[in-house]
Amino acid sequence: MRKPTKQPRETGRREDRLKQGQEQRKTLGRNELGNFEPGKRKVGAIDTLLNATEGRVVNLLPEKYRRMSTSPFAFFRGAVSIMASDLGNHASTGLTVQLCGDAHVQNMGCFASPDGHLVFDINDFDETIAGPWEWDVKRMATSLVLAGLEAEHKAPSCADAVEAFAECYCTTLETLAEQPILVAARHLIRRLAKAAAVNAAFKQAERATPVDLLKKYTTKDGHGHVRFKPVANVLWRVNGAERQGVLDSLPAYEESLAPDRRHLFHFFKECDAAFKIVGTGSVALRDYVVLMENGENDPLFLQIKQEAHSAYAPYLKHVHYDHQGQRVVEGQRRIQALSDLLLGWTRAGDNDYLVRQLNDHKGSVQLDTLRGDGLQSLANVAGELLARGHVRSGDALAIKGYIGSAGRIAKSVNRFALRYAEVTNDDFEEFKKAIRAGRVKVAGEAKKRA
Repeated sequence: MRKPTKQPRETGRREDRLKQGQEQRKTLGRNELGNFEPGKRKVGAIDTLLNATEGRVVNLLPEKYRRMSTSPFAFFRGAVSIMASDLGNHASTGLTVQLCGDAHVQNMGCFASPDGHLVFDINDFDETIAGPWEWDVKRMATSLVLAGLEAEHKAPSCADAVEAFAECYCTTLETLAEQPILVAARHLIRRLAKAAAVNAAFKQAERATPVDLLKKYTTKDGHGHVRFKPVANVLWRVNGAERQGVLDSLPAYEESLAPDRRHLFHFFKECDAAFKIVGTGSVALRDYVVLMENGENDPLFLQIKQEAHSAYAPYLKHVHYDHQGQRVVEGQRRIQALSDLLLGWTRAGDNDYLVRQLNDHKGSVQLDTLRGDGLQSLANVAGELLARGHVRSGDALAIKGYIGSAGRIAKSVNRFALRYAEVTNDDFEEFKKAIRAGRVKVAGEAKKRA
């Protein structure tokens, strides 16, 4: 298997690395960072979306499009291919980090760290890849506008949240750039208790245990064996060759684990497998759940999630991973300070998969918690989290050199986010027209609503 390109060692003098960042302003000025020109699109938004289906289960695409049809923010979540194309067709700073890739407010959440404590962090990395730092910043900023509008904020309030996010990103990155690198990599976010969305996610995570999932997703058959039960439009059992293919992928997954974690995994025995529909952007990718047990009342739910190429890959010139599950896992580890204890990858048939625990003390950001001051408090957390991830995976001194004044960058990011939110709303209207015209096939009643 071909290895990804090694990232260069950032060992130059501090002054040289700062100057390198300052020099990149000649490639893309800080005021230009806020520009977006829809006229640069070589392919229309809906064509770009409909072309981004490689590797997906075709008969599940109408469900993906149905979920995207509910609001501009839902559309934005499922249309990362459109934004990747737009960012790729504009100039960039050339200062590379490990991108989250799909940075938006609902791709942050709670989960259990390897030591059992709950943490709040960026938690979705399907699109992760090495790319310009500002691409993540622009996507998160736009999501604050769209999610804020959906949470009944006015445009000025959304703009305030974006500026708070961008300023927090810049000031956090500047602070961490001056710290010893291992101290910066372990940086803890201190403002979590002030964010309503984060507190709600923690409470949800406290309730989300594997035993609770047993009640939600399983039943006992006539022989007393625990089996998955169907949940309409969410989960169903798989059998025959499909089931066997999923279970046969587990040995390769074991090999991706560190020896100490492989030892823990050996105590569990597989019981059943199911197909699960998740999220918005991930709908129509193969997503399996394997129920495993280490005796009674010690279940393990493994999620085996298909990974396709990152939507940003066509716009980046470095060597890409041959194994997309490995790409996601290694990207996640570069960004997160703490990751899932059983995070790994495997391959089944022609498809690559990420493997992780399903909903083991996981909690997500709910849009109703962004009302009032919830949007701005979450914006501050998002800025700090994104900055820490970029410090861990890029050259913070070079990015600091480029940024200079936090206020100047914040204004540019704000201008971009407000403009791109407008364009997304226009794309959403075009999407609904395509549904009504039958060009985009949707499940259920979405066509009538559109």
